[in-house]
Amino acid sequence: MPTDLPIGSIITMTVLRKIDTGYVLTAYGEEVLLHHNETEKPLEPEQSVDVFLYLNKKDQVNATTYLPFVTTGLYDWAEVVDVVPHLGVFVNIGTSKDILVSKDALPLFQESWPHSGDRLYITLQLDKKGRLLGVPASESIIANNVFAAPEQLNQQTVVGTVYYTNKEGAAIITSEGYRGFIHRTERKEEPRIGQVVEGRVIAVKEDGSINVSLRPLKQDSLTEDANAILKHLKENDGVIPFHDKSDPEEIRATFQISKAAFKRALGTLLKQGQVKQENEQIIKID
Repeated sequence: MPTDLPIGSIITMTVLRKIDTGYVLTAYGEEVLLHHNETEKPLEPEQSVDVFLYLNKKDQVNATTYLPFVTTGLYDWAEVVDVVPHLGVFVNIGTSKDILVSKDALPLFQESWPHSGDRLYITLQLDKKGRLLGVPASESIIANNVFAAPEQLNQQTVVGTVYYTNKEGAAIITSEGYRGFIHRTERKEEPRIGQVVEGRVIAVKEDGSINVSLRPLKQDSLTEDANAILKHLKENDGVIPFHDKSDPEEIRATFQISKAAFKRALGTLLKQGQVKQENEQIIKID
């Protein structure tokens, strides 16, 4: 229905009268229903009350005194409460009505979509029909809402939530409010949007952002990578078609590590006498 009221915003309205289903509120010459279920306290005529405005299923403007932490123009983290593949994901913004984040605003591949319990940094916008949608923050919005990381953060552990990801890397906002980037070579698998990850700061950049690695320290990583080779050998009867000159992309696709890391791990296994190389193959030594 046409209205001049700011749907998706918090405004102050006046109680006009009480009715069987709740209260009729007024502002800007318009009347709005506040249902009994949408307020905790009894109200009196002429009382002023802060409410959040939204459209119900009949496209009628309704009010609630349960005020959200996300509104039009205001960004915050919202928890994912449901995933609907043909629509997108629904998030809780602090009201009784969950808000849809459309699939058009999410990654193309659903493997990168958030799970229930993950969080998205969003605002609210109205679609062409006046319905409220959750919209993830753009990179420029993120840049205006983060802090510059101190140089002392280098090599420290941080925890952050992924807000963007693709095959080249992922971007996070840490719990301290720093923006971080995880290059694809610094992770074993692509994280999903909304996922909380823990990593190590490997660089603090001039703009105050940080580079983060999800990989363990080199010595720990060496053991982990060597175990990955041994596991693959076990799954393939002790013989695999890899060697120190194998294609880097084949190595990454199979072991999720770089060729340099593969060669280091293979060298360790050769020195330990656990494997040998013959005819461009790695063979497990019993």
